[in-house]
Amino acid sequence: MAEKLFGYAGKQLRVSLTDGEVKEEELDPAIMRKYLGGSGYGAKLLYDELEAGVDPLSEANKLVFATSPLTTRQVPGGGSLEVCYKSPLTNTWGESRVGDEFGFNLKKAGYDFLIVEGKAKEPSYLVIDNGSIEIKPANNLKGRSASEKSKIIGDKYGDDFVTLTIGQAGENLVRYASIMINESAVGRGGAGAVMGSKNLLAVTAKGDKDIEVADTDKFREAFRQAHDHIKNHPDTKEFAEHGTTGDIPGCDEIGDFPTKNWQSNSWGKGEEIYDHYYQKNLVGNQACYKGCPVACKRNVKVEEGEYKTPEYQGAEYETVAAFTSFVLNENVDAAVHCSYLCDEYGLDTISTGAAIAFAMECYENGLLDNNDTDGLELDWGNHKVMPELVKKIASREGLGDLLADGVKAAAAKLGEQAQEYAVQVKGLEGPAHDPRSGKALAVSYATGNRGSCHIHPVEAMGYDAGKMDFELSEFGLPDPESVGRWEEEGKGSVVKLLQDGGTLPDIMGICKFMFYVGAGLKDYAEILAGLTGWDIDGWELLKVGERSINLQRLFNHREGFGREDDMIHPRMVMTPEFGNYEQEEDCSIKDFSAILDEYYKERGWDLETGKPTAEKLKELGLEAYLD
Repeated sequence: MAEKLFGYAGKQLRVSLTDGEVKEEELDPAIMRKYLGGSGYGAKLLYDELEAGVDPLSEANKLVFATSPLTTRQVPGGGSLEVCYKSPLTNTWGESRVGDEFGFNLKKAGYDFLIVEGKAKEPSYLVIDNGSIEIKPANNLKGRSASEKSKIIGDKYGDDFVTLTIGQAGENLVRYASIMINESAVGRGGAGAVMGSKNLLAVTAKGDKDIEVADTDKFREAFRQAHDHIKNHPDTKEFAEHGTTGDIPGCDEIGDFPTKNWQSNSWGKGEEIYDHYYQKNLVGNQACYKGCPVACKRNVKVEEGEYKTPEYQGAEYETVAAFTSFVLNENVDAAVHCSYLCDEYGLDTISTGAAIAFAMECYENGLLDNNDTDGLELDWGNHKVMPELVKKIASREGLGDLLADGVKAAAAKLGEQAQEYAVQVKGLEGPAHDPRSGKALAVSYATGNRGSCHIHPVEAMGYDAGKMDFELSEFGLPDPESVGRWEEEGKGSVVKLLQDGGTLPDIMGICKFMFYVGAGLKDYAEILAGLTGWDIDGWELLKVGERSINLQRLFNHREGFGREDDMIHPRMVMTPEFGNYEQEEDCSIKDFSAILDEYYKERGWDLETGKPTAEKLKELGLEAYLD
């Protein structure tokens, strides 16, 4: 008799857009125990089912929309959806997380995972109504913004449905296009372009089925305890009031604020930027989904003037930084407006801001002139050109067509000098946190499976510069207070554990910020045990995280990535040219190769190639991938 799978809907839905075939497939409990869900199971699906070298924008690529047992409203942070794919921006493993209600609806419709394959012959959208699945024509949606698409579908199907859409950027295959759910973005890496390449403009889902829990009393006690930890944490209230944008002044002060396309790690204007934002743009806080115990999302607007913008949910830390410090822009209203445009067009805000900063530096150094820019003067701090460039990127018009493929591809077309200005790792533009504030972040950026990503793990910056242990001290994490943020020795081994723990929210389908406000691995292990009936603990969860990272690493290795790609851009580690840390040599990295060796040894990876060794794969139960 097969083991009963508690905590899951128990099925995955496979939809072929090419021929309209729809299949329900049963989940294997043994595989679920090994990978749990989210990006863990997504890694297995994509490694097993994609051929090496597949074009990310071809119909052979797949989109995996993944939940987990923790995708339930009672679990703190449980309103997360993971989207997995091969990235059209980097050609690496791609994954993106978004917080909203879609994951709940997909799971209650009876599906833990949605796998989208092929390409529709005409613009289409997918309707999941419990067990009823339909592929509908979407010619009336073509060319519309993400919010317009969502409203049209919402008006047709009602409030019980939750809809994810792409904007014009996804339709135009901008390689860092996002998928949008109610102004929340599946950002970084180009999931929106993959969806657009399949002629899929939207997915809407409704579900009302119950999920069977193994031990209701144990589950209830575990999630109540986690909620108590969050409620009593001193940072929870601050997070709700200030959100991630509240970090702007502090990040600027400690050198964690990339400025002028990474020429410095601080600007000195962080407090001024946030004061304007807090006093003039912020309307209030909101949760990504009903029931979140933190509600750190921002509602913002611009009341009047040339950047008048309606109230919307957006303009978080990364976005505000991308449209201010990245480009030396002091007009916060312009930054908020550009964030709104990115949400409407379905553009990743970090890559868009980075592309504009790259273009400004190319313009300053004569690699672009007014003929290339359609007459736009791309001077540092010229906020008037930013909305125009956002529109051009989304529509692939003029200079926007060059920038729409990302800074790495743009630099390849502009010549060798442009490589200096194209700040990226593995093709993913650098985010708004700086390794010169703490060198663990440099290791994380260099070795990240999707490139220079502050989210995988977000813990790397919090450990070094923020001196946070994320409840990992009992699992062997050195006391952050005992480690200098600019020290190099030991950072490779520390990052291994931070990554294994830091990828677990993506596997468990929870918001990473719960780890910032008191919930830890033990909390979620106990919740999982109650949900599934498995005797699972934090150590087993860490092994699940390590297994996922290694399988994603094999995915990248199969695509041709190796040790030579685990290097961060020189701008990220050079001595800052100005700001609070001008000529502060200690914050630059002296011997990154030695740090990488230390990291590889801790991981059990080959020192020359960066590939997981046979011994490591056997240890993780990945023997099937030895060849």
